[in-house]
Amino acid sequence: SKDAKLFHLQILKHGFAYDVFLCNTLINVYVRVGDLASASKLFDEMPDRNSVSWACIVSGYTHKGMSNEACKMFKEMVRAGFLLNRYALGSVLRACQECGPSGFKFGMQVHCLVLKSNQTFDGLVSNVLIAMYGSCLESTDCARRIFEEIETRDLISWNSIISVYSQRGDTISVFKLFSRMQREGFRYSLKPNEYTFGSLITAAYSSVLSGSYLLQQILAMVKKAGLLSDLYVGSALVSGFARLGNFYYARKIFEQMIQKNVVSMNGLMEGRRKGKEVHGYLIRSGLFDMVAVGNGLVNMYAKCGTIDDSRSVFRFMIGKDSVSWNTMISGLDQNGCYEEAIMNFCAMRRDGLMSSNFSLISTLSSCASLGWIMLGQQIHGEGLKLGLDSDVSVSNALLSLYADAGYLSRCLKVFFLMPEHDQVSWNSVIGAFADSEALVSEAVKYYLDMRRAGWSPNGVTFINILAAASSFSMGKLGHQVHAQVIKYNVANETTIENALLSCYGKCGEMDDCEKIFARMSERRDEVSWNSMISGYIHNELLPKAMNLVWFMMQRGQRLDHFTFATVLSACASVATLERGMEVHACGVRACLEFDVVIGSALVDMYSKCGRIDYASRFFDLMPVRNVYSWNSMISGYARHGHGDKALTLFSQMKLDGPLPDHVTFVGVLSACSHAGLVDEGFKHFKSMSQVYGLIPQLEQFSCMVDLLGRAGELDKIEEFINKMPITPNSLIWRTVLGACCRANCRKTELGRKAANMLFEMEPQNAVNYVLLANMYASGGKWEDVAKARKAMKEAEVKKEAGCSWVTMKDGVHVFVAGDESHPEKDLIYEKLKELNQKMRDAGYVPQTKFALFDLEPESKEDLVSYHSEKIAVAFVLTRNSKLPIRIMKNLRVCGDCHSAFKFISKIVGREIVLRDSNRFHHFNDGKCSCGDYW
Repeated sequence: SKDAKLFHLQILKHGFAYDVFLCNTLINVYVRVGDLASASKLFDEMPDRNSVSWACIVSGYTHKGMSNEACKMFKEMVRAGFLLNRYALGSVLRACQECGPSGFKFGMQVHCLVLKSNQTFDGLVSNVLIAMYGSCLESTDCARRIFEEIETRDLISWNSIISVYSQRGDTISVFKLFSRMQREGFRYSLKPNEYTFGSLITAAYSSVLSGSYLLQQILAMVKKAGLLSDLYVGSALVSGFARLGNFYYARKIFEQMIQKNVVSMNGLMEGRRKGKEVHGYLIRSGLFDMVAVGNGLVNMYAKCGTIDDSRSVFRFMIGKDSVSWNTMISGLDQNGCYEEAIMNFCAMRRDGLMSSNFSLISTLSSCASLGWIMLGQQIHGEGLKLGLDSDVSVSNALLSLYADAGYLSRCLKVFFLMPEHDQVSWNSVIGAFADSEALVSEAVKYYLDMRRAGWSPNGVTFINILAAASSFSMGKLGHQVHAQVIKYNVANETTIENALLSCYGKCGEMDDCEKIFARMSERRDEVSWNSMISGYIHNELLPKAMNLVWFMMQRGQRLDHFTFATVLSACASVATLERGMEVHACGVRACLEFDVVIGSALVDMYSKCGRIDYASRFFDLMPVRNVYSWNSMISGYARHGHGDKALTLFSQMKLDGPLPDHVTFVGVLSACSHAGLVDEGFKHFKSMSQVYGLIPQLEQFSCMVDLLGRAGELDKIEEFINKMPITPNSLIWRTVLGACCRANCRKTELGRKAANMLFEMEPQNAVNYVLLANMYASGGKWEDVAKARKAMKEAEVKKEAGCSWVTMKDGVHVFVAGDESHPEKDLIYEKLKELNQKMRDAGYVPQTKFALFDLEPESKEDLVSYHSEKIAVAFVLTRNSKLPIRIMKNLRVCGDCHSAFKFISKIVGREIVLRDSNRFHHFNDGKCSCGDYW
């Protein structure tokens, strides 16, 4: 709500108070954060409204549960003459459904309005109508008629009508519809989700005769869909089997749903049943009015996980003492109802009851979970006034609060003021420093202090100190901690072994990881597998990571979205398209391709591997998108030179997607840079702070410098850097130096200044010396080139050799300039000679200015003729194929090779996709996707 207010102030400050688009966006933001009062006030103050404005406010009232107000606003919208839209209709029909009989009558009127309007709406309105008629009428006829009239039914349509019959216990109709959905939905790739299965399960256990058989069939489908771990589906299955007396299946599902003690979970369920029986007895016996009895029931229900029952008991208690409040607050906190726990704490204080150590501990825990540091500090103050800070458990809750928020100085202050420390106190302070990148070494110091104070480490201690060793990449420290783990006999605990896997993986000691992993055997869980895969990828052992994924699948181990996303990210980083497609296929088999995390990773992988068409197609098919999905697609378009598509997608994101973040603007500004859109780039850069309240960071400033550099605006670069509110880093100065290289030795002084700054910041980075030498070479200043190369030699740094590689069926083939090491070199150079002749005949003239050495013209021609990317393309052309040629290069492609590839693409009639260190170039029929602007 605070961010929304700041956004509102920015709109007013910059004179956009009457901008309808921004006002609509702001209403939406207020609605999302639950501040309906501000949304309504803004709506009332708008001089001009459109149908979107009305839809936003109607939706806001519906989501807030204010159904009558939603209906009232919709009536006003219709009276004002605005066109109906799907969002307003969907929201008002949901409101009608919640209003009971009177609301249903109005819902029918809205339906008539839709029919009279002759407008074409998509399935959203029909789906909501199905739900409304299904819940408000005893007969299913109206809901069924609407369903049958939908031309293209999506999964929500099928789920809506199946749910209608399921709620009525009509098992036969439910399964007939489901069977029909599978037949008709095949062409649209419709697959049942958790809501489909929820309705099927409800219908199945309604059937006494065949319920158990149906549930077993559903269980098989749920397993195939990879939804057994879903809380909603798993709980429904357990409940269904238990109701039908099939406790064997109920217990088995519990084992697969929850990765902890099954006996305790079954005990929890049994405890809840017995607790209900006791509760009933107490009511019948007239003992329920005793405060102590009520307190016991609140506690029992909270510990059984049925917090709604706890609330009910607490609400009907006639007299409440401090124990009642403490029990309720603690129960809410333990069941994840953090805001409600804090509200109850405030209500207790308003009732005149004093805080106790128990209420403070639970309330501080809720503040930590919500990140409400300011309120936590206020409660800390109250604890100080009451003298409760001396309680070790209260102090531990404060340590956790400040550690989670990153307030290390306050965390330490609490720690030092504690009259005594226990195991939790030491673990909290060690964990706080282990999570801090800047002060990780302090975690080791406090670990040693803890040992000197006479405390023995436990599992939590070891996990924290191993995390510190991981951050340090200190394998030696990891080995020392491992020895302690063995000494204290906790080496066989899965959580400790997982921490060791993570530590050794990050320290580059994969042999140790493999030994631990092999010993774990049946103790391995999802974290163990993911740690091994992450370790292989971190150490650039992608083939081993992929082999482990295949092994997981062969042994029936469930792959989660983290596993797939990690491997896809690795495939993207090294641009291995074939491997990425194999992982995609595994995701499809595991029914995870439409998971938003995996979907986003697939978009990123395909765009980084050169298949922007696949990335775009998959993005369009995603049922749900998050900010990472949008960012991946926008950056992908920018990377491939489709600046117009990137900016169009950004406009769509502002209308339909989540609010943009810093990463979004890196993609947007890169798109402007690659397309030469200087003015538009500055407009988007300013909108970061003025419209979205985002403070530009070094990445965005670097994009702006690159934008000016590519456009040749070198004078403006210096002015821009001088006005930057933050100190430029090496990335920005390297961007400046690169711009000076492309400017044919214009602004040499600026380039020299950038180089000097880079030599101070990164004296061992060879790229900086190479860029300086290239800048001088582009202007023919060979003496200065020699000085730059001499400085590089004196600094004892080595430049990375330029190379290009292609992936063929028989493996990866790597080439360097003038390469003669390949076994097929004779064929390659014969093909290259043939290509050179055909290019010259077509009008190609070698651009010898890109031979950055002081040589004779003939020697320069030879030099540019044998660049690594030309050898790579000649090698591919020695094989019979009509597929696009895909080449990767570790450096920026030179201008001569860029020109040559345009000629080659036309001569051989094949697309050439080249990924250099900056972007993708798609050469086709003598043209490049970059439009010669790169």
